[in-house]
Amino acid sequence: MLHSMTGYGKATGTFEGKKVSIEIKALNSKSMDLYIRIASSYREKELEMRQKITSMLDRGKVEANVVIESTGASKSVEINKDLATAYFNDLKKTNEIVNQSDIDYMALILKMPDIFIQSKEEITAEEAAFLNDLMEEACNHLNVFRRQEGVALEKEFTERINEIKNLLSRVPEYENLRIDTIRDRMKKGLEEIQAVNYDENRFQQELIYYIEKLDVSEEKMRLSNHLDYFLETMVLPAAGKKLGFITQEIGREINTLGSKSYHVELQKIVVEMKDSLEKIKEQVLNTL
Repeated sequence: MLHSMTGYGKATGTFEGKKVSIEIKALNSKSMDLYIRIASSYREKELEMRQKITSMLDRGKVEANVVIESTGASKSVEINKDLATAYFNDLKKTNEIVNQSDIDYMALILKMPDIFIQSKEEITAEEAAFLNDLMEEACNHLNVFRRQEGVALEKEFTERINEIKNLLSRVPEYENLRIDTIRDRMKKGLEEIQAVNYDENRFQQELIYYIEKLDVSEEKMRLSNHLDYFLETMVLPAAGKKLGFITQEIGREINTLGSKSYHVELQKIVVEMKDSLEKIKEQVLNTL
């Protein structure tokens, strides 16, 4: 089954007074291109988070954001009391010099650099397990989103492949007409060079040889097989790269068909096939 590479997932949980939110966004990419922003207190777990994301999301341009919000029950931030005291003494001495009244020293101190310090808390095994489960939940939500997008991709691919199949079924209508067109062109060429007494039998032999070179039976068969193979592959897991290779083969057969068309209606059919194929290619780039 198809999955889009585009997706979004979010998970939120609480652990001992800390509210943790993990948000993940994904876009298309040929490989895993991961950028992660993580709260400083969880920095030591970044490698494990990267491994979890990579194992669950396979590939894509992924951006993950891990945020911690205090619920009030945890004291992870405190005032640097020694520094606050130093700021107070210095501000008080300065005020005695300038003699300014009504000074709110605390309001000034709380705005000074490095007045708040982040207390370092050890990450317990329980908290690590909580964080791992939360990351897994966010990745699962993103994969659900990807699958929903994948259903839409399956529908579009099926429609586009069927369009090419229908166009392919119209090719035989113009093959005999194409032979007549080639015969007329060759006769006209002989007339233009005033070859009045040409050998009719030799002319027919050359015509047959020329038409055999422009025969499209193999191209039609291979194109039909590639189209069926695309639909068969589409339902397999992680089929995006393989579908890309199949579209290249489809494109080669359509191009060869076009080079051998020699009929205006056949050329129109080839152009419509290419249009449908280009729309497939655009979406294959976003397929996991």
